[in-house]
Amino acid sequence: MDEPQEASGIAVSAEGFGLRGPRGWAFRGVGFAAEPGSLIAIEGPSGSGRTCLLLALTGRMRPGEGHAAVGPHRLPGHMSAVRRISALAHVPGVTDLDPALTVGEHLRERALLERRFGGSLRRLIRPRAERAAEAGLRVDTALAAAGLDVGTLPKGPRTAVRDLERLEALRLSVALALIGRPRLLGVDDTDLKLSDGERAKVWTLLRSLTEAGTTVVAVCGEAPEGAVTVSTRRTGERAGEQADAARSDESTGPHGAERADEQSDDKETADAPAQAGRA
Repeated sequence: MDEPQEASGIAVSAEGFGLRGPRGWAFRGVGFAAEPGSLIAIEGPSGSGRTCLLLALTGRMRPGEGHAAVGPHRLPGHMSAVRRISALAHVPGVTDLDPALTVGEHLRERALLERRFGGSLRRLIRPRAERAAEAGLRVDTALAAAGLDVGTLPKGPRTAVRDLERLEALRLSVALALIGRPRLLGVDDTDLKLSDGERAKVWTLLRSLTEAGTTVVAVCGEAPEGAVTVSTRRTGERAGEQADAARSDESTGPHGAERADEQSDDKETADAPAQAGRA
């Protein structure tokens, strides 16, 4: 049996990248360049388009202007190719854990899906025992990389997700994403409702993944030192200025209010999870 090979990171860049939804621009004018194995922090307040940017960079949402590149794959032209080499973790409405299932059930389900849909035809025709052993190795490797020791949980693998601490749930979500050995990992809400100590542990975890070769894009309120920082605050401020200007023109014609609504991007695109799920 061949052991699963380590994933190798991939370069990510964007130029004039923007996405427009029903409420206007979720984000616009985003530009950056990151080397393979980088930690890319999408920094901004909730509602500033940061989750939409994460989903767009991982091929789950179609941008409206500009372009991005994930390795040799250009967005929006090669969205399906980017989806095949990327994975998501901890994204509300997209990768939610089922609170009624146990940790072990989540892991077995993801391993089964990976065995069925994530491999080549050659892997599928291997003996069942060989495929099961490979799946077990993938799960153990992913758990170790995510820093989740199932044996320390209250009921081990039979611990229900509802009984996990917030940091443990995040680690489990990351482990599930790593089972597929993605070259690009997107993690949402990395610091939501966590203590300072817990946030430090999350950044240590994500940095360890980049050091092992995986490129990581993480959504946060405040980027850590040394990360490639992409701020959605600036794009939101520009959009706010455009909306203010549009509102000031309301008296010039019957369509002024309509223009203001189209240009306002104070709120993140409401249907992001639905679009990502369809992708």
